[in-house]
Amino acid sequence: MLGWTVTFFIIAIIAAVFGFGGIAASAASVAKILFVAFLVLAVVSFALGRRVPT
Repeated sequence: MLGWTVTFFIIAIIAAVFGFGGIAASAASVAKILFVAFLVLAVVSFALGRRVPT
């Protein structure tokens, strides 16, 4: 998922350089959403993945 975030971020940068404002804004918003989803899933997996057997 982090790879998709980086991909959309690069697309947003390239679109912004060439002046495609709408495409850059939508790609940047998708990248932000994917990044937040990645962070939430990473925190949940770190919290639940390190359980000590009882």
